[in-house]
Amino acid sequence: MSFTDFLRVIRARWVLATSIFAVLTLAALIGSLVWPKKYTAQATLMIDLKVDPVAGTSATGVMQSAAFLTTQVDIIESQHVAQKVIANLQLADNTDFRNNWEKQGRKGDYASWLADAILANLKVEAARESNIVNISYSHTDAKLAQAMANSFAKAYIDSTVQFKTNPARQYSEFFEERANLARQKLEKAQVRLSEAQQAKGILVTDERLDAETVKFNELSSQLTSLRGLLADSGSRSRQALRAGDIAPDAMSSSLVTSLRTELSRQQAKLDEAQERYGDNHPNILETRANIASIQDKLRQETSRVTRSLGATDQINQGRLVAIQAAFDAQREKLLKLKEDRNELMVIEREVGAAQRVYDAIQARQSQMSLEGSNNQNNVVVLSTATEPVTPSAPRVGVNTVIGALLGMVLAAFVTILVELGDRTVRSTSDMVNLLQTPVIGYLSSRQTRKRWWHGRDESVLYPLESHAYPGLETANSPTPGRLN
Repeated sequence: MSFTDFLRVIRARWVLATSIFAVLTLAALIGSLVWPKKYTAQATLMIDLKVDPVAGTSATGVMQSAAFLTTQVDIIESQHVAQKVIANLQLADNTDFRNNWEKQGRKGDYASWLADAILANLKVEAARESNIVNISYSHTDAKLAQAMANSFAKAYIDSTVQFKTNPARQYSEFFEERANLARQKLEKAQVRLSEAQQAKGILVTDERLDAETVKFNELSSQLTSLRGLLADSGSRSRQALRAGDIAPDAMSSSLVTSLRTELSRQQAKLDEAQERYGDNHPNILETRANIASIQDKLRQETSRVTRSLGATDQINQGRLVAIQAAFDAQREKLLKLKEDRNELMVIEREVGAAQRVYDAIQARQSQMSLEGSNNQNNVVVLSTATEPVTPSAPRVGVNTVIGALLGMVLAAFVTILVELGDRTVRSTSDMVNLLQTPVIGYLSSRQTRKRWWHGRDESVLYPLESHAYPGLETANSPTPGRLN
């Protein structure tokens, strides 16, 4: 069916099409006027995503901003927030809601049904490019719509605080319990350490600060030094025993040096006197007596130096034996102390570990206690809901236009269905399409005025018939119905 044929059908059945169009348009208009009016109140919230100064973490954490806002929208639309709204506005005592519950014959939990009922009129939207959340509530009562929108905003803010503080308080109680156990374990470890220190007589386990270690180090240095002295004194004593007159100690003695000098002088005097006098001269005899005396004194002094070196060597040997015994005793004592220290160090490590565990738990307990007492939130109310003056639904103009559009579509559809059920020949094109026979001409009782929907010539509409019958006159010919 061409558009021209469609217009002919509409023109022929204009009463039916107009009736359907008018009925639907009037129905939409009357329905919009009769339908109960609804008022919508809106509250606007801003969710701050910066780092919480108390918890030290961001509100989003590892979650993206869009996902976080979607989660907040789901929280506002949850039963938890709805139950808070019911409690704040005391809707459970509202007779209208109770009557609807009884009329519907509902069974089960009235609070859950009421929460679902008020959530049905709630609309929450999160902005795409910002952290703004709009809470809209629609109801036939403008004041109730305002109260519900503001109550949902308040209930959501209270819920965000509750979601932060309740887990923090639970964790605080858990950490407090663990801290008590850790403190008891620490006290037991400290008691064990104190008892062990008293039993072993050790107060400091650090060997660098221990007096026994200092004493051992001193004995070790003395033993080393004394061994050197003993080696030196032994060597000098043996040298003195082998050749006392040329021993270094004898040579370094001032008395021996003076005696030797005097001996040399007397020897020189004797040599001089022998050249002048005879062997029995008194001067020579006196000089020889002096030389013998000096030599005797020199032997005595050398022997004394040798004996002193032997005595010094014996003293050093005795001191070495004594210090070696003291060193060995001190070493055994240190080995025993080291064993005792190792036992104490094990207990000290237990005390240190218990102390660190207790300090860590105490720090976490303090943090959780602080977060549990924090009643601040990251939600800011940008605008509270006000009582709406004009209804948001139904929209008379929009509904009427929609009804008119639907009426036009339905009118065209019904008209075409009726036309298909009752085919009436309305033009030459219908005759050609139905009978598959060319039309030679047609008679008209009056001259047909050209209409705006006759935009094309019949020869254009039906080119085959025009070429097959070149003498055919169409309705647009000067003398319709005649052959040339």
